[in-house]
Amino acid sequence: MPRSRPTMSNRRTPPSHPSPSHDLRQRILEYLQTLRIPMLAAELDDVLAEAEKQRWGALELLSHVLGPQADLRRQRTIDRKIREARFREPVTLEGFDWIFNAQAIDRQQIETLATGEFIRRGNNLVIAGQSGVGKSRIVQSVGRAACAKGYRVRYITSADLLRDLTACLADHSLHDRLRYYSNFDLLAIDEFGFDRIERTESSQAASLLYKVVDNRGPNRSTAMVTNISFEAWADYLGDAPLAMAILDRLVDGAIVIKIEGRSYRAHRAQLPPTPLPDKDGKTAKQLPKSTE
Repeated sequence: MPRSRPTMSNRRTPPSHPSPSHDLRQRILEYLQTLRIPMLAAELDDVLAEAEKQRWGALELLSHVLGPQADLRRQRTIDRKIREARFREPVTLEGFDWIFNAQAIDRQQIETLATGEFIRRGNNLVIAGQSGVGKSRIVQSVGRAACAKGYRVRYITSADLLRDLTACLADHSLHDRLRYYSNFDLLAIDEFGFDRIERTESSQAASLLYKVVDNRGPNRSTAMVTNISFEAWADYLGDAPLAMAILDRLVDGAIVIKIEGRSYRAHRAQLPPTPLPDKDGKTAKQLPKSTE
């Protein structure tokens, strides 16, 4: 008996297979997930569609896929380093009043410090000058710029540093704490010589400060901000030999900046307050801000 020809109803539909491009897209998504690059499938599709529309080459496509994610990760790293540094103020060199103390502050020198090159070389930094001339803002701004360059930075006042180390003497954790402070690429110690607070907070101020500087060695940068002259350190710390040892380790090969200028703080205090509109549209007085 002759076989009947299959009708449309009993013909078998061949199984469908994903296209090669679909398989490749899926593998790329898996690669991104393995590399912990947070890109959704829809985001990848948008980039691929734009690449086809603009006729991007392979390198340009990779740049659009990886670039935004790399920028995001880099910014998160910088933010983490800034939090770790514990700056007192969120200041940068942008907006710094270079004209007010133009004869006392070398703008090019400060901006060169912000490149972080002195940290790469392991040079120390000492900024000396009377209160109010912008020392704290400069060292914090330089430190924040160093964080953006990938360096680990720690900012602390001299009083807080010695208070921390004195507490470690009591619980016998001084060795670990000294190692903690020695691990940063830049340790910025601010307000050394401020109202003799170090002497009142710790009878072992000179010894503890020496241990910090000595433990950091010649390859880690330490920045010291002070308002007393080098000649007065021995009397201030009450221990001439240790004061000389600290200075010897800090100043040898260091970048020393002495600012003999006018006080930003005193100048701003004399300015009339800037009127600002309040919620009702009236003007409210704003107190002048400090620069240092």
